[in-house]
Amino acid sequence: MIILIAAAAENNALGKNNELVWHLPDDFKRFKELTSGHYIIMGRKTFESFQKPLPNRTHVVITRQKNYHPEGCIVANNIEEAIEICPKNEAVFIIGGGEIFDLALPFADKIELTRVHATFEADAFFPEINRPEWNLVYNEFHPKDEKHNFDFSYQTFVRK
Repeated sequence: MIILIAAAAENNALGKNNELVWHLPDDFKRFKELTSGHYIIMGRKTFESFQKPLPNRTHVVITRQKNYHPEGCIVANNIEEAIEICPKNEAVFIIGGGEIFDLALPFADKIELTRVHATFEADAFFPEINRPEWNLVYNEFHPKDEKHNFDFSYQTFVRK
């Protein structure tokens, strides 16, 4: 199963200058819970935004750079190759960035989206979800609080 996992604003903003533009600790915790023990596919810039590889996950990094071989990662040259590398019949998470989400959307079976209820200036965006192709099967609202500056919702979509 190919699963896109992202946090995106109401205007589909993902981030700016290779960084998130909000801080939602509960979303980080959920991301860790869902992706731990699985393969995660990402673009090079997303991978380079981490301090080091994320623990307890197999990293597949997509890049056009021929001599790019980060320690502890599998490198692929395109989305098809990245998916082919991953085990069949297991959850595989696509974690970004915007260009990788665009390329992966046609292969996705499920979307785990944290919808941040605000709009932001950004340079990376999540693709528009074509609602006739997807069923919203889960939607859990979380109001802002002392640790979260914005209202947000966990949403799960499955392909029809």
